[in-house]
Amino acid sequence: MNNNNVTTVPNIKWKRIVIPVVILLLVVVLGANALAIVDAGHTGVVTTFGKVNEGVLQEGIHFKIPFIQQVVKIDNRIQKLEVTTEAFSKDLQSVNTVLAINYRVDTAKSYSIYKNIGANYEDVLVTPAVNEVLKAITATYTAEESVTNRQLISDGLVTGLNEKLNDIGLYVTDVNIIDFDFSDAFITAIEEKQVAQQQLLKAETEKKTAITNAEADAEAQKIRAQGEAEANSTISKSLTDQVIENKKIEKWNGELPRVSGGAGTFVDIGLDDSAEK
Repeated sequence: MNNNNVTTVPNIKWKRIVIPVVILLLVVVLGANALAIVDAGHTGVVTTFGKVNEGVLQEGIHFKIPFIQQVVKIDNRIQKLEVTTEAFSKDLQSVNTVLAINYRVDTAKSYSIYKNIGANYEDVLVTPAVNEVLKAITATYTAEESVTNRQLISDGLVTGLNEKLNDIGLYVTDVNIIDFDFSDAFITAIEEKQVAQQQLLKAETEKKTAITNAEADAEAQKIRAQGEAEANSTISKSLTDQVIENKKIEKWNGELPRVSGGAGTFVDIGLDDSAEK
């Protein structure tokens, strides 16, 4: 009897220690699974045995049924998606485009997005929509116009994507075109076109310069001719008979003319040295 009593006492002590510890662990585990923490900027979608409950949990601490209910967190902050895609321009040039899309999930529709699409809604909805809308817009511009109309294409992408995604609960806030990449042949053709345009512009500038210089020379000659004509006219008007006679007197050296005559006949009346002797 004594031996049995000795064996029973340690067993009782062991059970008294283990059972409370097990109960405490169960309480802790159940308590941890009964709480759900929804982080700031997120909403919680509750599932009961895998079925999505209507409505969402806002940020904070919430209670749920342990092991039966699960809370899936949906990020409702602005999210950035980078997409690289290929499209064809209006002139059938291949355009590789890199886009950065900023979008967010409507908090009120988080549960319906998770229920109907799942947590990978970005791959299922957003990326395909970006590819579709970009291809449609790119086809309305030539490759060269795509480069010069970046802002119009960005605005068109925002509008087109929201038309496709807003009813689902996704809102695109901004689209940035990071890069346009064209084929080597097209880039070479653009460079050659730019060189030709620069040469044409240079030739036109030189031509205009030459015309301007010629017009300036012609105008200068005209002004000089007008000046000379006006000067001659002034001189002509100032040459009266009296003035002409005075000019003759001023230039006379005091010698008599050596010829004389009438009616256009002039006779030399000068005396040579032998006659005077």
